[in-house]
Amino acid sequence: MALQAADSAEQTSRAQKDERPEYVLEDQAGHLLRRAHQRHTAIFQATIGDDQLTPLQFAALMKLADVGETSQNLLGRLTAMDAATMQGVIKRLTARGLIERRPDDVDRRRLMLTLSKDGRKRARRF
Repeated sequence: MALQAADSAEQTSRAQKDERPEYVLEDQAGHLLRRAHQRHTAIFQATIGDDQLTPLQFAALMKLADVGETSQNLLGRLTAMDAATMQGVIKRLTARGLIERRPDDVDRRRLMLTLSKDGRKRARRF
């Protein structure tokens, strides 16, 4: 009797497995997004021609060229970057001499950003 119950449970388990849809990696949204990101990065690097400029840095540079002097906080919101990411992007762009930052005249805690001469030249290329 116990043997029949075990066989029945095993058959039920096998039947349930057979009913589950097959997992196909190529159909998964995450996999497709990762592949699209890889392709975008390759096209971006080939187009920009500067292997030191990341897509995030490029977005910040071009948005700053578009809006002019702005706060680091607002630039982060305009480019959909969180504060920590924006801080790293600004640090690297400043180190490369593409942007300049200064304290706001009214609120010294607030950082104002503007393109440097080299940053304006770089942005005009695109």
